[in-house]
Amino acid sequence: MPVLLLITVLIAGWPSLVSAEWYVAGQFGGNFADQVQAVRGTGALQGLSAPDFDLKNSYAYGGKIGYYAGHFILGGELDVLYSNPHIKNLDNIPGVHLGVTNIGLNVLLRYPGATYQPYIGAGPAVIVSRLSQSATTQSDSDTTVGVNLLAGVRAFVTSNVAVFTEYKYTMATLRLTDAFGHDSGFHGDYRVQQWVVGLSYHF
Repeated sequence: MPVLLLITVLIAGWPSLVSAEWYVAGQFGGNFADQVQAVRGTGALQGLSAPDFDLKNSYAYGGKIGYYAGHFILGGELDVLYSNPHIKNLDNIPGVHLGVTNIGLNVLLRYPGATYQPYIGAGPAVIVSRLSQSATTQSDSDTTVGVNLLAGVRAFVTSNVAVFTEYKYTMATLRLTDAFGHDSGFHGDYRVQQWVVGLSYHF
């Protein structure tokens, strides 16, 4: 995968040429989910469709590990974020608890300022979703691949500590194929916006 190859080059090839900059960070914010759209049945429900599933807004929290080759503008980052965009009630059908973990491997492009560093990024994401048991569903889980897009800015308050704020947009297709019983489930397009703030420590 080109993104993985690029990050491998960053990590393995350039530290001998320039000093490496590593950082760890914690983040917390809001998950502004819209809907699971284009919902279609799978397995025994193949060929059936359903209205879009409205999702609740929720908190989001997680952490990051990142790397830049010295003051180079290009870097890589492992970003993990967890949220609970529960499925809302649908007419007389009760809502269902949904937990989503987003594990992103992003390539970042930054302005390497001494105090302020705006940046943008993109990369693949492993989306792990877990549906709870309810009156209409059984517990089910899914792991799929999506895409992350992000933009943010960090500000250094000391030479090693920075605060940051960041906007993320994620696209994936959830496939919960046993949500309504064995081999009876659904798939649908998952789109979510997230806004986080955080604190990072740079080595």
